[in-house]
Amino acid sequence: MRILIVEDHALMGAGLRSSLGRSGFDPTWVKDGEAALNLLKTEDFLAMVLDISLPGMNGLEVLEILRSRGNRMPVLVLTARDTTNDKVLSLDTGADDFLVKTTDMEELIARLRALIRRSGRGGRHTVGELTMDVDARSVMKNGVLLNLSKREFDVLRVLMEGAGNVITRNQLERALYGWNSQVESNTVEVHIHNLRAKIGAKNLKTMRGIGYTLLRNAP
Repeated sequence: MRILIVEDHALMGAGLRSSLGRSGFDPTWVKDGEAALNLLKTEDFLAMVLDISLPGMNGLEVLEILRSRGNRMPVLVLTARDTTNDKVLSLDTGADDFLVKTTDMEELIARLRALIRRSGRGGRHTVGELTMDVDARSVMKNGVLLNLSKREFDVLRVLMEGAGNVITRNQLERALYGWNSQVESNTVEVHIHNLRAKIGAKNLKTMRGIGYTLLRNAP
């Protein structure tokens, strides 16, 4: 589940990325609002964790622009500000939830999962003949359960969430191993090879030098 973190504080951002990664998310971290909005023009995320106090454009300005574009992605505002006015402003601007930075990470993760479930985007994915139940960690092809390893499931989850788009090798490596792990050079290719044998080679295309695409409708 791809999550965008917008946080300028180095320790806080790194901590969020690490904790969310260990909890099964695929986090991307940027440090200012302009970078976040530029990224959202080309990439899709299931939810965003957004700080208010950002350099340059503040978090509420980012949120206002995001909503003006018609983007309804769930947004959880996470901030050191804890006044009622800050909460009301955030919710009125389009935030889906509001937490202060003293909140336990377990609660933040639970709130984030709840937002994704309510949005209808996180629990189940259907692409062509494939149906994935993220919570049950199961995949069916034409109603037949596939036998996937944990790593194969994680690779396919990222591909299904971004179906029709090119998913880079680096994105897949982050989903599998996090940001700071050493990954053998052919690891992703091995999982892709195994998936092709299980879901059908026609469904999964290699974009040479770039990454992979799971087709929404196989030829």
